[in-house]
Amino acid sequence: MRMLGRTAQNLFWLSRYVERAENMARLLEVGYRMSLTSRREGGASEHLISMLQAAEMDEAFAERHDVADVDTVSYFMMFDPANPSSVRSCLEAARTNARSVRTAITTDMWESMNGTWLEFSQIKPRDVRGAKLAGLLQWVRQSSHEFRGAMLGTLLRDDGFSFLQAGNFVERADNTARILDMKYYVLLPRSSLVGGEIDIQQWTLILRAASAHRSYGHVYHDRYKAHNIADFLILRPEMPRSLIYCANFVQQNLDTLAKLYGRREACHEATENLLKLVDKTSMDDIFAHGLHEFLDEFIARNNAVSETLSESYNFY
Repeated sequence: MRMLGRTAQNLFWLSRYVERAENMARLLEVGYRMSLTSRREGGASEHLISMLQAAEMDEAFAERHDVADVDTVSYFMMFDPANPSSVRSCLEAARTNARSVRTAITTDMWESMNGTWLEFSQIKPRDVRGAKLAGLLQWVRQSSHEFRGAMLGTLLRDDGFSFLQAGNFVERADNTARILDMKYYVLLPRSSLVGGEIDIQQWTLILRAASAHRSYGHVYHDRYKAHNIADFLILRPEMPRSLIYCANFVQQNLDTLAKLYGRREACHEATENLLKLVDKTSMDDIFAHGLHEFLDEFIARNNAVSETLSESYNFY
């Protein structure tokens, strides 16, 4: 029996919003730390703006703020209710979706989501500065992990689980691509420059944003290199935030839905199209074509997966 489209939609977006809240925290941490380590005149603002560009929030930010500094950017990304992708907006939307599908999720999942929202809603933006901002970003990430742990540990492996997991990894793929793209917005805006000398300290921050700092060292025993870091976050199938890992995981969960419901949909073709982009290529090919251009194409195909999945399973 096929799940109601509204229930499937709420589960898919519940998972996406939880992952997005975590990803906004990760992205802000990268921009914030890059701004602190910048040695160039005006560099701090440039890094923060590049982060907003990568998240496609720069125009919305400019409509509300004249200056991009740590205070204005962190408020916009963390607390601004007018920003639909702020951490506050994501957590509120996730809780709303969870409440709508209380019978389709477990008590542990609901308590985790509800508790996270209630705690976050009590935080006053003016109290979050400097070290406290870093602490809050870490708390958002841990809260996301708690919800995901509750889901993995208590939920039946049925169609609801597949919709939740598909949402999680569609969102995660989008974020990893944007974190990588942010680096090139700052340092390598033209494809002809891709592969040039890279600031190692900033590439280290990229790895930390993806929780890949230590695992990178287990795979590559030499010093940090742009080529290897990009390879690790794009083409390494054992790295759980890499593009190929996410694309594979989305396909696995949609294949499960096809088996449960007895037929394939347009979203399955879109997922195969996404996987083809990363499945049989190399970093040499990607750099030759242009990393920014490659990431743009990946984001577009990933968006197509979400759109066709919505149409295929009546998310309206």
